[in-house]
Amino acid sequence: MTARTELRSWVESANGHSEFSLANLPLGIFSRDGGQPRGGVAVGDCIFDLSVACEAGLFEGQAAEAAKAASASSLNAFFDLGAPARQALRQALQNLLAENGERREQLQRMGESLLQPMDRCRMHLPARVGDYTDFYVGIHHANNVGKLFRPDNPLLPNYKYVPIGYHGRASTVDVSGATVRRPNGQTLPAGASEPSFGPSKRLDYELELGIWIGQGNARGESIPIGEAGGHVAGFCLLNDWSARDLQAWEYQPLGPFLSKSFATSVSPWVVMPEALEPFRCAQPARPEGDPQPLPYLYDEKDQQQGALDIELEVLLLTQAMRDKGLPAQRITLSSTRNMYWTVAQMVAHHSVNGCSLQPGDLFGSGTLSGERDDSCGSLLEITQGGKRALELPGGETRTFLEDGDEIILKARCRREGYPPIGFGECRGRILPAAS
Repeated sequence: MTARTELRSWVESANGHSEFSLANLPLGIFSRDGGQPRGGVAVGDCIFDLSVACEAGLFEGQAAEAAKAASASSLNAFFDLGAPARQALRQALQNLLAENGERREQLQRMGESLLQPMDRCRMHLPARVGDYTDFYVGIHHANNVGKLFRPDNPLLPNYKYVPIGYHGRASTVDVSGATVRRPNGQTLPAGASEPSFGPSKRLDYELELGIWIGQGNARGESIPIGEAGGHVAGFCLLNDWSARDLQAWEYQPLGPFLSKSFATSVSPWVVMPEALEPFRCAQPARPEGDPQPLPYLYDEKDQQQGALDIELEVLLLTQAMRDKGLPAQRITLSSTRNMYWTVAQMVAHHSVNGCSLQPGDLFGSGTLSGERDDSCGSLLEITQGGKRALELPGGETRTFLEDGDEIILKARCRREGYPPIGFGECRGRILPAAS
């Protein structure tokens, strides 16, 4: 695997950029000045407008087909083209944007018609989400939450045999920056014999990796574990907002419902699998005594290269901090290395019963907490179910989120000899419940 630190661009802001250098080039959907949403590529502090590039004839062959699909108002058609087209577009973009590219002068003359200033653009949901599935592969989160409710038996027997998940609500997946209204619902207060109705008092975030599905499978057919990685189109950040008091009352016997379906936030940029190749690693060894995955979930190459080393961060900005001009406070630092199951295992399991996946389907990894107190991926864990308040600057405390609070997710990949890769931000601010 060759380092690409030498890959410089004539787009000056891309050189040494902490997130969007030529080593990354994530795709997203943007608009400017109320115009039509369309596909673009993040490069430095700019967005490379794929529609303008296609009209100018900047791409050829398979790359041209991919660029046309990616220039639409959603990335579904691009996802459906699969890895060869995606890789052709990525290579063509790197050639066009390279410091000594043959078309440098032509592209520079195109100015802002081709390279839109990112801070003047609005980002949209990258794809139409047909189906959304939330998994539960964060082993430390599962242990932490299990201990709150079952101290003597935190993990149920199936956890280490099957990637647990549930089907979420696709209609309420929204892009970073969209506000989140506190949900109303039924709760059973402590000591009460009957539920009451009203705004959730225990609103929480969940730190997750989002996985965008590319080419799907025919209904009735499964995706073999050895091919599952090829069905992933890209990655993002995902916040699975959770109303813990609604969840505690409703989840038995069928699992999450209204406590999860009111909002899910995703970051706007889709980081392609190729950008993450230098940050692949071996899946952490299972503790002694844990069962080996069943054959349909086991592939030796996936075990050696199927995990990802992505640093994950959560910041909290309250209204009082905002009013005082204080910066957001980091409350979580974790990693995707805390996944008990790989992404390929999630894809293989989801399809093993013949369920058809489709381009634009979205997976959430489940909350990716670490082993340390400062690596917990939810307030439920940080505050031990609300028993231990989180202290914030200015004397504020939190057990769960209050109106005006804003959660900011970030992620980055770093490895010596390689340019860093960033995901952008996944933001959401809490609004009061509807009256």
